[in-house]
Amino acid sequence: MSFVVTWWPIVILVFDVAIRIAAIIIVPRNRRPTAAMAWLLAIYFIPVVGVLLFLLIGTPRLPRKRRRKQDAINDYIRETSEHLDFGTLRPNAPEWFTSMVTMNRTLGALPLAGDNEAHLISDYDASLAAMARAIRAARRYVHVEFYILQSDATTDDFFRALEEAVARGVVVRVLLDHWANRGKPYYRRTLKRLDAMGAHWHLMLPVQPLRGRYQRPDLRNHRKLLVVDGDVAFMGSQNVTDSTYNLPKNIRRGLHWVDLMVRLEGPVVASVNAVFLSDWYSETGETLEHEVELFEITPSDGDLDCQIVPSGPGFRFENNLRLFLGLLYYAQHKLIIVSPYFVPDEAMLLAITTACHRGLQVELFVSEEGDQAMVYHAQRSYYEALLRAGVKIWMYRKPFILHSKSMTIDDEVAIIGSSNMDMRSFGLNLEISMLVRGEEFVREMRLVEEKYRQLSRELTLDEWLKQPLRSTVLDNLARLTSALQ
Repeated sequence: MSFVVTWWPIVILVFDVAIRIAAIIIVPRNRRPTAAMAWLLAIYFIPVVGVLLFLLIGTPRLPRKRRRKQDAINDYIRETSEHLDFGTLRPNAPEWFTSMVTMNRTLGALPLAGDNEAHLISDYDASLAAMARAIRAARRYVHVEFYILQSDATTDDFFRALEEAVARGVVVRVLLDHWANRGKPYYRRTLKRLDAMGAHWHLMLPVQPLRGRYQRPDLRNHRKLLVVDGDVAFMGSQNVTDSTYNLPKNIRRGLHWVDLMVRLEGPVVASVNAVFLSDWYSETGETLEHEVELFEITPSDGDLDCQIVPSGPGFRFENNLRLFLGLLYYAQHKLIIVSPYFVPDEAMLLAITTACHRGLQVELFVSEEGDQAMVYHAQRSYYEALLRAGVKIWMYRKPFILHSKSMTIDDEVAIIGSSNMDMRSFGLNLEISMLVRGEEFVREMRLVEEKYRQLSRELTLDEWLKQPLRSTVLDNLARLTSALQ
């Protein structure tokens, strides 16, 4: 007994030292310095909890088998699309734009397409109605992929359109994120309705270890897209659910989500469909090559150049982050960013503040009120640095959550999609973004931005410096935890 009492502290000490040494060797490997430091701090200060968290969520990549699937998909997309005609591109593209397109093609495999139409839909209900109309015109197939998909009173017409499509012989395929939907209101009802109508549906990134399906549980497929017959596509920030997300806490607070979708026609629709087919193959192993042509090009009367950029933990690099960074540095006059969850890494913060120092007009739209406490406070920790650099911060007035995700660069180039400008969207979420070149599309974006501006209030540095100390401490703590990737 005395031996145990004598040696027990030594055993604990040796074990503790071993954990710390192992952490220094394992944690920083292929990881951002900030993320590595955050993990090391967690392991050093709360060893048991820190190690358990690291084992649970310390790998920001999909399983190797899934990543190999993505590599195979990318190779197939490049080979298949290499010599296809994706429309006529607009003349006189800036040299920097061409280099960005090349990077996107290298990382995300999809080409730049010309002759496209793209129109924004900024009204929540109008977006659902427009998608339902497109589904009702379907003749062959409907591809639905949404982070959150709920059959509720607001989305009933969307689901009725799917039911009508199946009834007349149209194939309806549906993908929805497992973790984002499980436990949510109407989850079981939604699946039962999909079954009853005869839709082919699958969960994305399911966390079902007893069925041999498991990866880091907070990896998400955050994409939102709809493709009808390869002729029309929709993509953007909006989920298929009520604007309150049907959550009691949101209803109590009176919160409603404000979103932005884009309706597409032209060759770029084939690229949106390629993203869906890639995700379908990743989840099911089915290629659908005998039913749906991978690049079925449908012309349009439009004149926009568009390139789809998929990103996420299945790719080797952070495709969306690299796209954003390149455009931040190439901009010459104006940058307007809309991001409900804005938690930049060091490179992005440097790029945005550098844009201000270069004399650019830089504006950032965020929500006045947050729906996710940790992200909300982490985001706030960057406001002082942004304001001091000269960024104009617009706070969309509560009780609305500005959920749109976009960026306009000067007067000719824009990005719209599902990706926030935060570390989760850069490293942990599967996202879809679209790069657009065309003054007419940017003019549409400017109208939406002006609408947001009228519904927002400007945050000034003087106001921000009056924040109480407790808020500053909370913001900084949240900032540290945001780096745990």
